[in-house]
Amino acid sequence: MTETAGSNFMTLQFAAKSENESFARVAVAAFISQLDPTMDELSDLKTVVSEAVTNCIIHGYNNDPAGTVTIRAIIDGDTVMLVIEDSGQGIEDLELAQQPLYTSKPELERSGMGFTIMENFMDEFEVTSELNGGTVIRMKKRIESKKALYN
Repeated sequence: MTETAGSNFMTLQFAAKSENESFARVAVAAFISQLDPTMDELSDLKTVVSEAVTNCIIHGYNNDPAGTVTIRAIIDGDTVMLVIEDSGQGIEDLELAQQPLYTSKPELERSGMGFTIMENFMDEFEVTSELNGGTVIRMKKRIESKKALYN
């Protein structure tokens, strides 16, 4: 997922602090708003950003604010691509981690639905991870512009 000659993009990098999760949601939503998404589409995109960023902070860095989360958003035509990554501890068993209701932090009362939500809200979803090398989540969604619906 890289930008092309006609695409628009932004990159955002911030400390892995839980208070930055809402900042990430709003920043990505503001960038994507140029596509004039429906409220449902915007809500879905904000939710997947929240889930991915929270995973980076809680699971990637174990709430260590010294870590960094990077978000890259690319708009190409009517499609939004999101790449959200950390360079934290990585995921030992990626297949297990993607199972609904699985959580490696049951003591934090986590629901274990983050990856499932991301996969269901987006058209394409992929996660790669390397132990002690971090995790990268790549997602893509086509936006049905409200302008197109009224023309």
